[in-house]
Amino acid sequence: MSHKNLLNSTEIHIILNRLACQLIENHNDFSNTVLIGLQPRGVHLANRLKKMLKEDYKIDNINSGDLDITFYRDDFRRRDAPLEANKTHLTCEIENKNIVFIDDVLYSGRSIRAALSAIQAFGRPNKIELLVLIDRRFSRHLPIQPNYRGRQIDAINNEKVVVQWKEQDGKDAIYLIKND
Repeated sequence: MSHKNLLNSTEIHIILNRLACQLIENHNDFSNTVLIGLQPRGVHLANRLKKMLKEDYKIDNINSGDLDITFYRDDFRRRDAPLEANKTHLTCEIENKNIVFIDDVLYSGRSIRAALSAIQAFGRPNKIELLVLIDRRFSRHLPIQPNYRGRQIDAINNEKVVVQWKEQDGKDAIYLIKND
């Protein structure tokens, strides 16, 4: 197994600032916007962006949440090992709000499809956008594209993108792992 370092902590920080600025451009004061991290790994990215928006850009009224999509996945019953359910936590109502789903890696699009189904249990949003840190361009099974992307990479099927977060893994880094 070989691995290639795609992004280091400095590059990730620069990308997060760019994504925060794009969110500000499109959502202005965030009064009608909810940032939703998809469990489990999108939550780290969502929390980091929310913190950056509050501390670096002085935006105070950011509604946010975490969405568990476990039971909405189309492969839920097909896995060898059972999936661990996470918790959904929303800080506000989502009815008629502009939702930004946040996830670390966009691969097949199936997690986003599950998120679209899961969010309907909490109301009907006005609009839904997608923000991802890494967009694996040639891996889609569904016609889903991000509105905001940190970095687009071309990875083939036997390659895996691994995102490490300082809060969970001790450092910020993104690797491309190839099974030889």
